[in-house]
Amino acid sequence: MEKKKLEHVAIIMDGNGRWAKAKRLPRIMGHHAGVRAVERTVRAAKELGIPYVSLYAFSTENWKRPQSEVAGLMGLFRYYMRSKLAELCKEECRVRFAGDLDALPDDIVQILREVEERTKIYAERQLIICLNYGGRKEILDAINKITAQNIKVPITEEILRANLYLPDVPDPDLIIRTSGELRLSNFWLWQSSYSEYYFTGRYWPDFDKASLEEAAKDYYERERRYGKA
Repeated sequence: MEKKKLEHVAIIMDGNGRWAKAKRLPRIMGHHAGVRAVERTVRAAKELGIPYVSLYAFSTENWKRPQSEVAGLMGLFRYYMRSKLAELCKEECRVRFAGDLDALPDDIVQILREVEERTKIYAERQLIICLNYGGRKEILDAINKITAQNIKVPITEEILRANLYLPDVPDPDLIIRTSGELRLSNFWLWQSSYSEYYFTGRYWPDFDKASLEEAAKDYYERERRYGKA
């Protein structure tokens, strides 16, 4: 049985709105509680020795949500990135973003670029935040980049991967989805071909170190064959 080290954990952070509804709170309060879960999870990943964590924060489909909720989420991104930058530097965590960032408000793009620039010196740990991200769009964007390069040879996996948003980030070993939903929702479609999946009924604001430990334990108990007998 292959015991591959858990190097990259990707998380679909689902259930903020339902968590808030269950507590009779506005939906945006669920997103604020979700930010606290992000902080707990990033610290827990460090303690468990997991060098890469990627978070599905805002999908290309999330623009269809009520305008008030989208505006609240954008405000949350602004506040969080500005207020937590010093803390992320202190933790020596490199922060990167995946997605169609140019479609975000200009001031948010500027903040994201500053965060990436300020934290790029850190090599041991990376936090990847997927903003305005869609797996299908990432693949289409990669194909369009390749087409623009006038590459004449047959397109290989290596060529396509080199044109993804973050080609140097290893594929996720484990993808966690909270809230009980059992689907990928257009997340890391190319990169997830051999990922293990872990679904939990907990809403994202209730996710904590013990939750991550449970998922990691489940992962290490599985046999990974990668197509081999």
